[in-house]
Amino acid sequence: MTFFDIIAVLVSIAAIFAFLNERFIGLPRTIGLMAMSLLFSLALPALGIMGYFSLAEYAAEMLARLDFYSTLMHGMLGFLLFAGALHVNFDDLLSEKTTIFLLATLGVLASTMLVGGFTWLVLGALGVTMPLLYCLLFGALISPTDPIAVLGIMKKAGAVKSLETTVTGESLFNDGIGVVVFLALLALVGGGHEGGAAAVTRLFLVEAVGGIAYGTLLGLVTYFLLKRVDKYQVEVLITLATVLGGYRLAELLHVSAPLAIVAAGLLVGNHGRHFGMSPTTRRHLDTFWELVDEILNAVLFVLIGLEYLILPHDLISVTAVFFLIPMVLLARYLTVGGTIQILRRFRWFERGTVRILTWSGLRGGISVALALSLPPGPERETIIAVTYVVVAFSILVQGLTVGRLVEVFQEGPPLR
Repeated sequence: MTFFDIIAVLVSIAAIFAFLNERFIGLPRTIGLMAMSLLFSLALPALGIMGYFSLAEYAAEMLARLDFYSTLMHGMLGFLLFAGALHVNFDDLLSEKTTIFLLATLGVLASTMLVGGFTWLVLGALGVTMPLLYCLLFGALISPTDPIAVLGIMKKAGAVKSLETTVTGESLFNDGIGVVVFLALLALVGGGHEGGAAAVTRLFLVEAVGGIAYGTLLGLVTYFLLKRVDKYQVEVLITLATVLGGYRLAELLHVSAPLAIVAAGLLVGNHGRHFGMSPTTRRHLDTFWELVDEILNAVLFVLIGLEYLILPHDLISVTAVFFLIPMVLLARYLTVGGTIQILRRFRWFERGTVRILTWSGLRGGISVALALSLPPGPERETIIAVTYVVVAFSILVQGLTVGRLVEVFQEGPPLR
């Protein structure tokens, strides 16, 4: 099976499931696609056992050939982050800059430590010996939040602009920060960095700060090029080159490619939109990137659902998940609550901010991809299984109920 065959199958499945969801089910698109893909993954082996179909092995082979980690981290992620950043208003982002910065940096670090500690205690109580460093790796990969599945729901529920901006901004930046933290810890696991914590701290700063600086420069170069032409076909092509070439160059320079693309997307979507594009270009550019975002998200959530076919399954992991799901939510609640409690001394927050930000912190494809990138070993099998179930719970349960939570809290007056 060639790469083209795999893409053809995935896009076809995504289109069929999207049609069925839109026509008959009516769930939010990304949640509906993942739910149907997960049910499809569960049904294939069952049908094979009953003697109807034996497609499970072929589907598993297709997924193994695709390499979820490389597909997302070195392919789809740049497009998704750029499309998301392109439509974020920079003034809105600045109005929530302190909250977003603290949640996306210190919040990710604190969540990594808390989830890692909880995981070590839970697995130890279940008789599973896992080094603390691997538990921290799980904390790092599960801490980044994914705005894709929840933003539409929050808008429909009438969430205030400050909450919507905070969720979007935090998710755009904590993806990059979470990946950097994960890679720094992974370097310690592999013994690839001498100097211990100091070397890891330097690596973190170079990746994060270097990524933002490089992304700002990339965005300025893109703006310079956009301003000097007025042909939307050429300008769309320039933004494509920014994502493809810019992302790859960031990887070669060993700076954070996700943070770089977010920075470039924000600059192009604000300064470039207002001063470097005609109304015709803005209309076509927005349409193009909205379509790219929709198509890639559809394929991504279908992939997440289908990944169940190749995941390890064992009783210990299933048992651990029942304890770790509330622990992950508790870590999120503590980090968000601590941040908001500090900032309440200086500003107002809407009623239910902590609970809404906690419950809307969905986990997505990045968490699964990072888990799949771990080196072979028993720790990897356990972490992959636990990560997948946490992500599935997050998208299917939290994603389907966060809208109602927003509606409940938006009915009352704001609280300090």
